[in-house]
Amino acid sequence: MKVGISMQSLSSVFEEAVFNLIKQAAIYLPDDVKTALQIAYVKETNPIAKTQLEAILDNLELAEIQQAPICQDTGTITFYIKAGTNCRNIPIIKNALISAAKKATEHVPLRPNAVDPFTNQNSGDNVGRFVPQIHWELVEGNCSEVTVMLKGGGSENACTLGMLNPGEGLTGLKRFVIDSVIRAGAQPCPPTILGVAVGGGADTAMFLAKKALLRPLNEQNINPQAAELEKELLEATNMTGIGTMGLGGKTSVLGVHVDFAFRHPASFPVAVAFGCWATRRACLKICANNTVEFLTKNAGRQNNYDKI
Repeated sequence: MKVGISMQSLSSVFEEAVFNLIKQAAIYLPDDVKTALQIAYVKETNPIAKTQLEAILDNLELAEIQQAPICQDTGTITFYIKAGTNCRNIPIIKNALISAAKKATEHVPLRPNAVDPFTNQNSGDNVGRFVPQIHWELVEGNCSEVTVMLKGGGSENACTLGMLNPGEGLTGLKRFVIDSVIRAGAQPCPPTILGVAVGGGADTAMFLAKKALLRPLNEQNINPQAAELEKELLEATNMTGIGTMGLGGKTSVLGVHVDFAFRHPASFPVAVAFGCWATRRACLKICANNTVEFLTKNAGRQNNYDKI
């Protein structure tokens, strides 16, 4: 859906666009994740796991009908921005992200999840120091893409980072990933999506692992070695039998996404980022002519752009 902007200030229009983006992520699970859950339900033979998957699918339907968040845990609002080098509205976009997070907290509504670690005081609006999290990446062009991910606390608490001995290589990586899934158990609300990253430094590995959760499940890794590793890890982690919500079954992991960076010869960092079954994300594009294009289904359903 593309809309021209002429009757509202850019600031208020961008804020409204990002607000609807957050609302989209909170209420509608991406089609690729929903499809993976439906396939898992059809394949499941464990009656307890099948009942849990049925409850999850019913929950998704009710969330859309009632326009209510999929999960009570807002998670941490995280933005990934691909900012066009010729895009002049970047300062407006940054302000819109903060304002939209506050508005979404009040009007979706979303549970406030931003807590001061020293005072334990909740800001009440999902905004605080480094919250929402905003990651910027410069790209060529005059358009910017804004992707939001709502990452729940259970899946975040299961994330792991290992500084492996370089001699362990990919064998050590596979062992670390499988051990991480087993240790996590039911905590990240399986079936999960795994973001796995190797190389770089400790911070780079975890950043890439979390960012990997943004890739749709139906998009193959462009790196053939990484794609093969994804297949191996998916098969191995589903052999754990953890199953839906940790109650057993065939599907513990819906998908594995691998990314990598070149590493120091003495370092072999491996990061595993967990996305729960409610891996919530949505994306829009803002172009130089100040048009907004929602790139994910239903993102613009609840707006008034048709009146502009």
